[in-house]
Amino acid sequence: MSDAAADPFMIDAGSSEPPYRQLHDGVVRAITDGRLLPGEKLPTVRGLAERLGLAANTVASAYRALESSGIIEGRGRSGTFVSLGEDPVAAAARGIVIDAVERLRGLGVTGDRAVQLFTDAVRGSRGD
Repeated sequence: MSDAAADPFMIDAGSSEPPYRQLHDGVVRAITDGRLLPGEKLPTVRGLAERLGLAANTVASAYRALESSGIIEGRGRSGTFVSLGEDPVAAAARGIVIDAVERLRGLGVTGDRAVQLFTDAVRGSRGD
């Protein structure tokens, strides 16, 4: 197993993806595959930035995006943790779908037409 696969808090300096996106996606993958568990404490922004040689704002951007999706939660001085309860990635994805459904309803798109639009979007974004 490579270091990047074992440690979700790694970045590839040669990647075309910005470091904050690599951190974000690494945490999501680690939660999805069970390397990070609900309630698990994440490294501090400052500590992770120092460890990776990044600006603290870069790490903070990744954490903010994860928190706004409900995947992680800040608990003040106690730190930042993987969200408790159900699978945080599934919960965040469900929130996105619910928001999209509400927006489609606002456009008058419902039922089978909405399902078809979702299906087409998923198939079109897979890249196969």
